Amino acid sequence: MRTPLTPTPLHRRTVLQAGSLALLLGSAQIARGASIVAVRIWPAQDYSRVTIESDQPLRTQQTFVPEPPRLAVDIEGMDLNPQLRELVGKVQPDDPNIAAIRVGQFQPGLVRLVLDLKREARPQVFSLPPVASYRNRLVLDLYPAQALDPLATLIAERSGGATPAANEGESDPLGALIQRQAQADAPAADKPTPAPDTTIARSEPPAPPATTATTPTRSGGTDRIIIVALDPGHGGEDPGAIGPRGTHEKDVVLKVAHLLRERINATKIDGNPMRAYMTRDADFFVPLATRVAKARRVQADLFVSIHADAFSNPDAHGASVFALSQGGASSSAARWLANKENKADLIGGVNVGVQDRHVQRAMLDMSTTAQINDSLKLGGVLVGEIGAMAKLHKPRVEQAGFAVLKAPDIPSVLVETAFISNPEEEARLRSSAYQEQLADALMRGIVRYFAKNPPLARSRTV
Repeated sequence: MRTPLTPTPLHRRTVLQAGSLALLLGSAQIARGASIVAVRIWPAQDYSRVTIESDQPLRTQQTFVPEPPRLAVDIEGMDLNPQLRELVGKVQPDDPNIAAIRVGQFQPGLVRLVLDLKREARPQVFSLPPVASYRNRLVLDLYPAQALDPLATLIAERSGGATPAANEGESDPLGALIQRQAQADAPAADKPTPAPDTTIARSEPPAPPATTATTPTRSGGTDRIIIVALDPGHGGEDPGAIGPRGTHEKDVVLKVAHLLRERINATKIDGNPMRAYMTRDADFFVPLATRVAKARRVQADLFVSIHADAFSNPDAHGASVFALSQGGASSSAARWLANKENKADLIGGVNVGVQDRHVQRAMLDMSTTAQINDSLKLGGVLVGEIGAMAKLHKPRVEQAGFAVLKAPDIPSVLVETAFISNPEEEARLRSSAYQEQLADALMRGIVRYFAKNPPLARSRTV
């Protein structure tokens, strides 16, 4: 749950009175002459983001009106310009959170944005300093007031019913949700197995026929969904690495993750259905610690983060698989890459002041020896499968302090599918045939891992 906006003087006035604050400010306090560089909107079910990039920091005042829900943002020292007007036309009809944006010159030197929202929200407004190719950014994040429990979607896929909503009043909404659905499913043996969910596949080829992997049942095992968390790297404001032909890492890895999701959802392990949970299923940014927290929230059995490597030397080539390291990195290259990937939050843009306690805890190094050992086993079979269809940068699993691999109770690996900075490998990454081959290799590796390491029973049946 996200915290609401910090109270401002605007909360004691109506929206129509808000502009009068600018008259109380001295001219020295207002950043005049700022130019808008770009405006962007990133819609997603998790939240919708509006970004206003400028050559100077922008001074703002904002207020949120709950009924009907709308966010008003006053930009001080600014005259209405074509760049700001572009926001009006950038709102997509299927944006889950934003219905429309209105912009106008409220008074001289004061531009007002009004974001009409589709549902109750907990907005966040914050500024980001220049980083990488970005100048100053004003960020408006529109989070739904009541976010859906991520496990609800997976349960709904299994039962074929509508996604149940979590009850905010329950002390353990996740556990209660599982129990309610388990009761609704009984007796499960009398119900047909639903067809794999392919709604997210879009224009990709159809999913392969369902397969069953025969594995031994670990003592204490139970009939339940086996959940694999897929983590397409970067997204939204953070494009990741960019190839010589302009290919964005965030786009390639999302396509591979979608293909792998289809394969996971069409597979059973010893009769137990598998489901893929994606930390992002569209083009939006997810902070590193939030990716870990999402995987833990759905009690994932595995976590696979998918990336595309890059280096200053275009001759660098080959795929790599990484696990977490409790100590030093296994090589200087692994350390360099971990440092680079761990800076994603700076580029993507995180409002660190409001991250909740659980997300902050996920940033800590909570690695365990058992988790790392299992991660190395998973990484080993993935290296073998990827090496059978593509070149490897290193023929072994490497280790370094990747922030996204720090779930203490989930075997976690990061796969660098190829060097997007290499022209030949960039061309392969753009190829649908190569993307399919990658998804097949990753699927084979996951099945091989579970064949020797069956998932343990959870405390509650899913």
